[in-house]
Amino acid sequence: MNARVFIALLRRDVVAARKELVFFLVRTTLQPLLFTIVFGYLMPKMGFMARSYGAALLPGVLGVSLAMSSVQAVALPMVADFGWTKEIEDRLLAPIPIWLVAMEKVLAGAIQGVIAALFVLPIARLIMGPIPGISWEHLPSVLLIAFLGSITFSALGLVLGTGIQPQQIGLMFSVIIAPMIFFGCAYYPWRGLDAVPVMKYLVLINPLVYVSEGLRGTITPSLPHMTLGVVTGALMLLSAVFLAVGMRTFRKRAVG
Repeated sequence: MNARVFIALLRRDVVAARKELVFFLVRTTLQPLLFTIVFGYLMPKMGFMARSYGAALLPGVLGVSLAMSSVQAVALPMVADFGWTKEIEDRLLAPIPIWLVAMEKVLAGAIQGVIAALFVLPIARLIMGPIPGISWEHLPSVLLIAFLGSITFSALGLVLGTGIQPQQIGLMFSVIIAPMIFFGCAYYPWRGLDAVPVMKYLVLINPLVYVSEGLRGTITPSLPHMTLGVVTGALMLLSAVFLAVGMRTFRKRAVG
């Protein structure tokens, strides 16, 4: 019974997301694609950046797309559901435990995160042209990092969506999401922060660092990157922490 209801809820979210697929992709991938056009195409064309920069940029762009789509897919609807639409009340009446309702939201957000990354990948590759050092020999590892990263950011979206009031939603992007993107090693390798040791270790609290470095290590393995063991371990730990906190705040809002 739990499995059937869980799948039915997930199918409902997938159908709803499919109807708004164009708006979803524009909302979550426009910023990474604009950054790709400027720094992956225009700047190298003008001679201000080496063409090899694309090898460091592409994995980071995928990571940003994945992170933004996963967070928004969970946090924004959750804020609305608990704020003014009260749609979450219908789901809470489903004959499954409350934690499964929250878990379905996280899984639906993770699926949307992977879709966004897969959408951006060929477009960014086309914009930047030939990229030295790119490799698809580790495609299963790429998919693993993408899935773990999506789960992590969907769980973070659960924390934000249940912990932020509707009137504070703008604050989430300016205070949390924007710094996370700029200090997430998306546009530069983590090893490049050797020049600033304090910053190098401070950014390790940022889950985007591990997604960017994991994709960098699997798509462009010739570049300096974190080991995949560290990346997968960190993402699993962070997802567990975010899920634990998110489940607690979700239950508190649901029964309160």
